[in-house]
Amino acid sequence: MRRVLIVDDEKNIRLGLKAMIAREFPGVYAFEFAQDGQEALSLLTAATVDVVITDLRMPVMDGLALIKRIQELDDKPAVIILSGHDDFHYAQEAIRYQVLEYLLKPIVREELARTMLRLEKELAQREQVHDQLTGSVRQREAYRESQLSYLLRHPHLDDSGLREHLQGTDMEWLEEGFQLGALRYRGTVKTMGSPELLARIQAELENAPERFRMRRAHVWDKENQLVLIAEHSELFQFLAERIEGAGYFTYSMGMSEPTRGVTRIQAAYQEAVQALKYTFLQSAPGVVRYGSISGKSTEFVIPAETIRKIANMLGTDREKQMTALLMEVFDMKTVARYDISYLEGISQAFNELVFDKVFHVYGGESVEILRLFKTVGDIGNFQDFHDYYHNVERLLQRLNDYVRSMKAFHIDHKEMKRAVQYMQEHFHKDLNMTIVSNHVSLNYSYFSQAFKEYTGESFLSFLKKLRIDKARELLDTTEYKIYEISEMTGFENTKHFSRVFKELEGVSPQEYREQREAMRR
Repeated sequence: MRRVLIVDDEKNIRLGLKAMIAREFPGVYAFEFAQDGQEALSLLTAATVDVVITDLRMPVMDGLALIKRIQELDDKPAVIILSGHDDFHYAQEAIRYQVLEYLLKPIVREELARTMLRLEKELAQREQVHDQLTGSVRQREAYRESQLSYLLRHPHLDDSGLREHLQGTDMEWLEEGFQLGALRYRGTVKTMGSPELLARIQAELENAPERFRMRRAHVWDKENQLVLIAEHSELFQFLAERIEGAGYFTYSMGMSEPTRGVTRIQAAYQEAVQALKYTFLQSAPGVVRYGSISGKSTEFVIPAETIRKIANMLGTDREKQMTALLMEVFDMKTVARYDISYLEGISQAFNELVFDKVFHVYGGESVEILRLFKTVGDIGNFQDFHDYYHNVERLLQRLNDYVRSMKAFHIDHKEMKRAVQYMQEHFHKDLNMTIVSNHVSLNYSYFSQAFKEYTGESFLSFLKKLRIDKARELLDTTEYKIYEISEMTGFENTKHFSRVFKELEGVSPQEYREQREAMRR
């Protein structure tokens, strides 16, 4: 539905025009009203309007002043002038500002209808041309982006290959000079995808002076970072000022040094990406220029021995010492002194010497700790250094508790194995849980619970089955009497033995022996 803005200082005329148009074209137009040019201009700057029908003589701002201001708008509506005066001067001004029609009051309904029909045809033609141009522009932009993407993913192309892939991209201005920036979202909106981010950046760039934003291009790299290339360094300065403002922007940006020539595009990209990495050390979204970090020292040694000490302390109730060593490894002054590869090396060392080692030795635990482990394994999963550090600290605390519990479990496992072995060797004696728990030096109540967790059944149930298993073997392979087997397997009397045997096997000891003998005949 098209939007029509009717501008006239007389209310009856505004409503009358609406009624005539709505009667001739039901459901085609939505209407807005203004009583002078200034009010109309406010509406035009706030929303898109397709058609303006305006009187000439109005208070505050007249119709001629309004149509002059309309020429300054990016989206110019079609304009129809209404006037009570057949004045050549007004008509001449109307032609100058590309007014579609000049209608005299009082308005003739048929004349207005013909004008609106002609207007509709012209608007349809404009839209068709716009769609064609837009489609062509989009095709060129898509081609340019695909070629730039190829260049960024193939850093070893020679000069001729670079020039070949940039042919037809309308980027000849690279030879005159350019700068490159790599941007990453640093906000908290989880649904912020590439299209939304690009729309925000482009909207922000529209606020820059027009001469700075004319020659530019963008592409997404394999790390899903937005790469912006522009002829004017002032465009990046504009973005930097906005980003570094008081929390206005939620993006970080790495900037290359200004350079020139098609063959420098890959080098500029590497500079910007390297600079962007250093925004990780900032506590808020910010900008890092390659020139400020290019001289960082690479003469460092990863503190592997200290990290090994932290790994060895897991599960040993030395939390304070672990925390002190962790703070030593991640000392911010030291980290900031070196190239970013120092921090990347520390992260890799923690993965290999601490986290991987724990899971190799003790296995996995809960889904939550596994998820945290996978996240902490890559510093790229975090907004900044402090976020990463606190998550490393949190994972170490969880692993410390986990390793402690696993060590206790392995100790208990060893003791339960000794307990079972003792029962297998002494089942024929007067045996109870007190005797066995004392043998392995564990508290009676704790032993009861640990034994059940280890064997899957209670102490008495396990002992019964152990004795009956031995009794079955004796009934099947020996000629011992029933009462002798009862004594040999630790039962207090034959009656008790028979009752337990029938409870577990379904038949008495004598019936079991007879069945086995019958099967052997």
